[in-house]
Amino acid sequence: MKKQERAGYKIKRRRHSGAYYHSKMWLPLRMPNMHKTPAMREVLDTERGAQIGEERPSGPSSVGKFFVSVIIPAMNEQKTIGAVIREARRVHPHTEVIVVENGSHDRTAKVAAAAGARVLSFPEPLGHDVGRRVGAEAASGQILLFLDGDIVIPCVRLRPFIHAICAGADVVLNDYHGPVNRTPVHPVVEAKHVLNILSNRADLGGASMTGIPHAISQKALNKIGPKPLEKPPLFQAMSIASGLRVVTVYGIAVGKINATRKKQNGKDPLAGVIVQDHLDAIAWLTSHLGTRAGFTDLERKRIRDEVKL
Repeated sequence: MKKQERAGYKIKRRRHSGAYYHSKMWLPLRMPNMHKTPAMREVLDTERGAQIGEERPSGPSSVGKFFVSVIIPAMNEQKTIGAVIREARRVHPHTEVIVVENGSHDRTAKVAAAAGARVLSFPEPLGHDVGRRVGAEAASGQILLFLDGDIVIPCVRLRPFIHAICAGADVVLNDYHGPVNRTPVHPVVEAKHVLNILSNRADLGGASMTGIPHAISQKALNKIGPKPLEKPPLFQAMSIASGLRVVTVYGIAVGKINATRKKQNGKDPLAGVIVQDHLDAIAWLTSHLGTRAGFTDLERKRIRDEVKL
């Protein structure tokens, strides 16, 4: 299977009993024109070099100063940020890593700089996901890959996201859908599925730009603009509605490796923020595509004419 991934295959999940369940068996689907671009060959060369332990320094590439920009918002992540950056720098030979360090009270910025990242420091917290917008505005790469500062993901598991953009995708999501067989289903998981259904992309399941890793093309950033990255579900909905190519690739169960957040009054403090971001995305859909988000109401007439006296 690894050989197929390197050769440019998109990984696709199987569905079981109507639920979004990940099988250990993957179905490869060849992505067109994968080997015809110099950018794609550079990515594959990087992967082959990594397998034999070859170090490839960053520097000017044939397609520009940097080909990939990895954006990592971080707050008080000194224990993990170094390892996150080291893996990120190996996704492509011409990669810049931008750490948006905001509101930290530890050595996050110093550790990040020592690991080779460009650090944008802010003394106060910017707000949830605002760092993604700040990092995107400072990025110069043709591909933007978004990570978190507290989750270390090996570079070999990040490269499929780069491959997919090289193959023509505009937004690449982690093929991870969250636990859907629990009762009740977590509201964040529900929100992700509902947004994709209303975006007429039920095939995406619970895949969402709320979770990492995810990647976008410079084309997508230019078309949608950086501001919606502050609310990743909104950027996702706008991308789909704009006709950009949104795909999933390589499921990474980040929910199992992410540190459990401390609850406040028995509740996850970020759950409400994430659900609200999805509601804002749904509001955008209905304001631009109609109250039914573009879906037909068949023959029903829900609004009766005023009775004339």
